[in-house]
Amino acid sequence: MPELPEVETTRRGIAPELSGRSITGVIIRNGRLRHPIPADLNNILTGQPLLAVERRAKYLLFRFPHGSLLVHLGMSGSLRIVPAELAPEKHDHLDILFGTQALRLRDPRRFGLVLWQAGDTLHPLIAGLGIEPLDDKFDGTWLHKASRGRKTPVKLFLMDAAHVVGIGNIYASESLFRAGIDPTTPVEKLGPRRCERLATCIRETLQDALAAGGSTLRDFVGSNGSPGYFQQQYFAYGRDGEPCRKCQTPIRKRIMGQRATFYCPRCQR
Repeated sequence: MPELPEVETTRRGIAPELSGRSITGVIIRNGRLRHPIPADLNNILTGQPLLAVERRAKYLLFRFPHGSLLVHLGMSGSLRIVPAELAPEKHDHLDILFGTQALRLRDPRRFGLVLWQAGDTLHPLIAGLGIEPLDDKFDGTWLHKASRGRKTPVKLFLMDAAHVVGIGNIYASESLFRAGIDPTTPVEKLGPRRCERLATCIRETLQDALAAGGSTLRDFVGSNGSPGYFQQQYFAYGRDGEPCRKCQTPIRKRIMGQRATFYCPRCQR
């Protein structure tokens, strides 16, 4: 599933190309996503200028004068800017037209979302989300305070969007490796110094992933169709049985919260 770096990579590709331009039409080929695409989206958006493209957690927010379009890429979705006349392929479900260009949604598994929210009200899906890990307010002090009294394993705490948004399975595993923290450690057991180290490692991991264009494991491509390359830098994720890049101890895998967790038993204690 695309995580914060992949969604932010997509946003950075779209925003400078399409912000300020007006929509000339909407083509819905298959509206049956996780929730149906609004059938009247063409009437809602045609003629409207795109004011801004923002990101909140793993959601993209397309701001218009009278509301926002909320987009989630699901497990396999991608948004690409393509020539409007380019013939669609099987899983190209939606085109938002900007003259001779189209913002095209491809989603083979159809777990994504395209929802309209009128006015300035936050959509319920994002109204209760936690702090952004790249926000200046996210630091060791915040993490230490937010985790007091919580016995949740630190990895699951980081993946809970009610606390911190957008990190996901890959970047939680990689950040914990960099910080030298066992993913099963109860988050309340982390003292101020380890909280500061972990917060720093989270920010560095996400920034490194952004610099690499995100991770491409199966389906992800950026808005120009290019894959991300951060998976080539993984220390832990997906490397079970392979030697740790630091100490040569085999990386281990365990299931936490129904998700695979990868860690080095020597470097992460």
